[in-house]
Amino acid sequence: MAGYVSDAVIRRLPGYYRHLRELEEEGIMQISSQELGERMQLTPSQIRQDINCIGGFGRQGFGYPVHELKEHIRGIMGLKTEHRMAILGAGRIGNAVSDHAGFQREGFHTVALFDTDDAKLRDGKNGLPVYPMSELEDRLPELKVSVVALALPAAAAQEALDRVYALGIRAIWNFAPVDLKYPRDMVVVNVHLSDSLYTLSYRMSHMESV
Repeated sequence: MAGYVSDAVIRRLPGYYRHLRELEEEGIMQISSQELGERMQLTPSQIRQDINCIGGFGRQGFGYPVHELKEHIRGIMGLKTEHRMAILGAGRIGNAVSDHAGFQREGFHTVALFDTDDAKLRDGKNGLPVYPMSELEDRLPELKVSVVALALPAAAAQEALDRVYALGIRAIWNFAPVDLKYPRDMVVVNVHLSDSLYTLSYRMSHMESV
């Protein structure tokens, strides 16, 4: 990677990766900044700036090599490393995350779910074990988990994060509808579904009349 990469570019990297993967699946080997910009709703200039920021690819008049650029971005995002993930909460969101085949394809392997509801303490739909939350301290080290997804009610999420941190796990994917407090040596990414809906509502409210 060349030079400093801004937060704005980092936020766009997943979009680049997704579009490049789709292009590769379509059998496209080269793409210009104009064509990639049209797919991503970015200007060709922005495409060139972003790609130069992460190392520079392509030649003028030839465009970007799709596979090489995709793999470069995959490496930058750490997707070439295998991760073992546990999901705390075996409700609808937890099961939806565990059922998503795409996560495993990118190296995030769900190994177990945890819940406080005795009725859910059995194998999930995809055969994954569902353990009681009381066994968290014993099971997570045993399962060699490095990532935890929190699919819990807001009231239970902070305590769960604190327990996970005490076990040495530093990566949290938070689906609970609450902003959690966490130490500086922990990475927490929030997935607040309502925020996306509110953004949609705002943009709908401010659309210009056609």
